[in-house]
Amino acid sequence: MKYKLDCAVWETTLACNMNCKHCGSSAGTARENELSTDECFKLCEDLAQSGCNTVSLMGGEPFVRKDWKSLAWCVKDLGMELAFVSNGLLIPKYINDLVELETSVIGISLDGTEKTHDSIRREGSYKAVMKTIDLLNQNGIQTTVITTVTKTNFSELLAIRDILKKKKVNWQIQIGMPFGNLDPNLIIDEDEYYAIPMFIVSEGIKNKFKEYPVIGAHCFGYFSHLLQGGGHWKGCTAGISSIGITSDGGIVGCLSMGNNQFIEDNIRERSFIDIWEDPNSFRYNRKFTVENIGANCQGCYFADRCKGGCNSVSLHMSGKLHNTPFCMRMIEENKLDVKPTKSYKR
Repeated sequence: MKYKLDCAVWETTLACNMNCKHCGSSAGTARENELSTDECFKLCEDLAQSGCNTVSLMGGEPFVRKDWKSLAWCVKDLGMELAFVSNGLLIPKYINDLVELETSVIGISLDGTEKTHDSIRREGSYKAVMKTIDLLNQNGIQTTVITTVTKTNFSELLAIRDILKKKKVNWQIQIGMPFGNLDPNLIIDEDEYYAIPMFIVSEGIKNKFKEYPVIGAHCFGYFSHLLQGGGHWKGCTAGISSIGITSDGGIVGCLSMGNNQFIEDNIRERSFIDIWEDPNSFRYNRKFTVENIGANCQGCYFADRCKGGCNSVSLHMSGKLHNTPFCMRMIEENKLDVKPTKSYKR
């Protein structure tokens, strides 16, 4: 089977001008042997040849890398869409370049009100982010605000909503996972987890004019009985339609899986095309069968479609793939007065 690559998320460097408390990459200092500019150019060519639609440059902080403009122009010149994920601090310095590049979308992190955001990231970063969001709006660059929810900022979702209401941005909410810098004691519990998609749906209903579309990341969904829209989930996209690239050339299905055991190979050893087209790459997803489902998901009617939810959440919360403990449907059937869907046997 030939897989269509839709999006490559590229950690261009681990260097960063912050050291955030929830950073899954523990970013701050560049890796010792990050890809050279020429190696990056070759990788871009291979991504384009593989039919990749969008390349999202991130870090660390992508704008810390000195040759970021060269990489960005290479992506554009090869006909791919260009996106960034950034903490926002350096964007004002490069706003004219980003406009000229016709950047498709920029993800900007916002993790709470000023005091909370600055405590997670660094003092003064909240004001800088607000300035950057306004600047991107003024220059017509689509902006997605990304909020990573932990116990530190769970109670501030309403306050963040009020901050963003008039900012003309998209808002993506995701949950923090216990890897990298994040203290495991700050991981939200099951009730808090379920409250977040309820909040997202509520905002969608109230916000009839779509002033600030609110979406959940892949850590939410999974065929809820009570909430509409979860039925589109078709399982983890790692190695199916998306990949992650480490700054030293490692190819992994998803950077958020945060574990070297899932690096398929390195582009210094094999070309990206060879790795992507190898039928034995990303076996945990490409060779998935319902027999791979973990204990949390066994017997579920949707097991073969859902594939156990987001593999990053599954791995970091249960220690196994295809086994997420954070499933809206499961919570409803275990805690609420909702009758389980009858399972079927293969």
